[in-house]
Amino acid sequence: MKSLSLLLLAGIATATPLFDNGQTAFDSELRTSYPGYDLDLSTKRLVQMEGKPPVWMTELEKIRAKTRGINFFDITETQDLGSSAHLRAQKKPTFPSPNATERVKPILKTLSTKGPQENLKKFTSFRTRYYRSDTGRQSQQWLLSKISEITTEYASKSLRELITFTEFPHSWGQNSIIVRINGSSTSDDSVVIMGAHQDSTNMWPFLAAPGADDDGSGTVTILEAYRALIAADFHPARTVEFHWYSAEEGGLLGSQAVAKDYEARSVNVLAMSQFDMTAWVKRGTREEVGIIVDFVDDDLTKFNKELVDAYLDIPYTETKCGYACSDHASWSKAGYASSFTIESAFGNSNPNIHSANDRIDISDEFSFSHMLEFSKLAVAFAVELGGTAK
Repeated sequence: MKSLSLLLLAGIATATPLFDNGQTAFDSELRTSYPGYDLDLSTKRLVQMEGKPPVWMTELEKIRAKTRGINFFDITETQDLGSSAHLRAQKKPTFPSPNATERVKPILKTLSTKGPQENLKKFTSFRTRYYRSDTGRQSQQWLLSKISEITTEYASKSLRELITFTEFPHSWGQNSIIVRINGSSTSDDSVVIMGAHQDSTNMWPFLAAPGADDDGSGTVTILEAYRALIAADFHPARTVEFHWYSAEEGGLLGSQAVAKDYEARSVNVLAMSQFDMTAWVKRGTREEVGIIVDFVDDDLTKFNKELVDAYLDIPYTETKCGYACSDHASWSKAGYASSFTIESAFGNSNPNIHSANDRIDISDEFSFSHMLEFSKLAVAFAVELGGTAK
């Protein structure tokens, strides 16, 4: 298998096809299992790229596409996602300017880098969080246990009665996680969502992928926001949810599955905010929040900018990341208002992602204090849009 792996890596690096329609002398070897992984490189998947009709390609061809910087949806199980998006387009929500300063700012003062540092150290200790790996499943189980531990420690008895944990099941083993703080309103059934993806990958998925920034940083960013909110006994009027998606690196698989379920059940999602890579400050650049302005909801993005101005200690910059670049795209596809913030202008983001060097200790450019600014944003997003019951 070593010689085959080297050939495959060569093919990835050169973008030269090694297989003719997926059938060659290597076909039987491609079906050989890799220890610790449930992945057959010859399995066909239906993939949607920007401006093109869906095409069937193998898992190996998906890996090649990713190494060439091509973003895509793997729509094999979610071909009907967005089938009712036109109905939501007719009832677009509006977002007020921030007006909950007296409720938000006291919570911001309780945010800390201590929890994110400890949690990310553990989260990156798994060799990889690849969604089809044993350690990917183990890391998801650890994250679920940590969320439960934080809830038990920080939530009041009355608040714990409003909180539910759900493992959203996936066929590949690493489940998505949904934490719901039920709202008190009897007249408004809308839901506010903050998300991050929990999985990681190397360019060649069988190599180590600590995923400190992509997206361990986003994962612990919204976890710290959740901790601070429940410690402040936050009882929202609208339901507020925190999502940790599986398999973003496989073509937004986890978030598409969740969005498809919400669409099928006609869940009234008011707004979704994605946190993917929140830790890197490139040496010699201004510290800032990257506000993605392509393939997002314009009104919600404007609201996000206003939150940065109102509550963060650093400014924002507009930037773009392209088609299907993170999990917010799944919600946009379903017709819901979604937004995405990233650590910097896209061109100044972490160059070590999708490698064994995506680590906490690789450079002083990896900043927990920078990450904390995004936890502030998540808290503000939850309180401003979720409202408070008391």
